[in-house]
Amino acid sequence: MNRPQSVERMIEVFKKLPGVGPKMAERLCYHILKLPSHEIDRLIDSIQKARQKIRICSVCYNMTETDPCPICADSSKNREILCVVETPQDLIAVSKVKDYNGLYFILGGALSPLDGIGPNDIRIEKLIKRLKSDKINEVILATDMDSKGETTAIYLAQLIKPLGIKVSRLGYGIPVGGDIEYADEVTISRAIAGRREM
Repeated sequence: MNRPQSVERMIEVFKKLPGVGPKMAERLCYHILKLPSHEIDRLIDSIQKARQKIRICSVCYNMTETDPCPICADSSKNREILCVVETPQDLIAVSKVKDYNGLYFILGGALSPLDGIGPNDIRIEKLIKRLKSDKINEVILATDMDSKGETTAIYLAQLIKPLGIKVSRLGYGIPVGGDIEYADEVTISRAIAGRREM
């Protein structure tokens, strides 16, 4: 390649971002290099400020600038229902749905024995502790509809049911193998409305 080494390093960094392949990394790199200096400074500053200000909510494990996060602190939320998701992106997707007014819990991933991710690698123990201390009547398992999400949902249902808490799973609407964060509001709304008990 006839690219400068600094450009190559930049492209390598971009390729590590999810969904960014070599061509997209190259386009991003050259786009940023064409920006005026003040725009580049603004980009760098926004990344640094986000890294400094963002923390994890001690209740639901969402990214936030305050603890507890605005969702957990919202007294208008139904505190008897808890939606369990894998990632903060999933929480954002579900929170856009007007049909759901409960609380959340972010697992931080899904069970995947083939990848070496077991129950101790995600927040299962913290979820069970929260369920035992809070007055939750129903848990909606809103993990992805792929094999990892299904495995996680089945495992969680087996742990939660003995606590006397109703366990439901998202209903139709989310395709099998689909990621919740990419589903639109109507699809998620239908999935919540059509949830089924496990």
